[in-house]
Amino acid sequence: MRAARPADPALPDDVTPKDLSPAARNELKTLTKENAERVARHLAMASRLIDDDPALAHEHALAASRHAGRIPVARETVAITAYAMGDYALALRELRTYRRLTGRDDQIALMVDSERGVGRPDRALEAGRSVDRAALPTGVRVSLAIAMSGAWLDKGDAGRALQELDIPEADPSRAFDWSPALFSARAVVLEDLGRSEEAAHWSRLADVAADALDEAAGVGLDETIAIDEVDENGDIVTDADDDLDEDDVDQEDDFDQEDDLDRDVDVDVATDVDLAADVDVAADVDEDDDLLDAADLAADHDAPSTGGVDSAEAPAADADEGTA
Repeated sequence: MRAARPADPALPDDVTPKDLSPAARNELKTLTKENAERVARHLAMASRLIDDDPALAHEHALAASRHAGRIPVARETVAITAYAMGDYALALRELRTYRRLTGRDDQIALMVDSERGVGRPDRALEAGRSVDRAALPTGVRVSLAIAMSGAWLDKGDAGRALQELDIPEADPSRAFDWSPALFSARAVVLEDLGRSEEAAHWSRLADVAADALDEAAGVGLDETIAIDEVDENGDIVTDADDDLDEDDVDQEDDFDQEDDLDRDVDVDVATDVDLAADVDVAADVDEDDDLLDAADLAADHDAPSTGGVDSAEAPAADADEGTA
């Protein structure tokens, strides 16, 4: 006898299918109209709740997957919320399903971190090596480097962990969405190597980059933020430049399809540590317009907890799926 389906969590009246991104809604076109709207609302609620209530966000993701088990964004959302809850085994299963459905590697960093979460750093490194990093979007490539570095730390090899972070994007003079996590990861590894002064320097750069990005968040598309100095309290002093620097921002014709990574912030910070031995800036940063929100969840460099890995089977597709 088939087990009764769990009840779906309640959907507030103020959440609508339009709260979901157009790209995600497009994936739901193979569903009936009524089911597509229901799934879209559950996915929108998962996105709304992921930071404040990951457990409830996970319930909404599971509900979406029960009604749309063959839709990639539904399985991806289950993986993201499972990861946020520390259920790394379920996250891995859902990420593998998402990868099979799409053929994409954009969640590879989350897969590596989930392998770490279940206590398999060797498998994590193997997963990371299985992809062509040069073919990944910049943000995904950076997140993968952070996750791989963490796996080497799990194995007690801080030297190899630092090598993973020796990437062109580790440029302390510019700030992108992924810069604070990358700089913080480098600080952690340097501290582990006993290089406390350099660790403190990179930790401070991470704070400066985060503050610069916060400042830039309120700047118009035709402006850029230059950090001219850092005061004695470590606070940034900024000036807004009305003219966009074409070397700093690569804006494509259709901004709606671009990622925030296309907007960078120049950082002019005086340094008292020689970082030449640590950073090999070998190429210009290649901004990409296809970074998904899950990369943010993989940005924490410390090894994930292994708690909560015994999880239920992933929800399967059911009769709610069908053509519109």
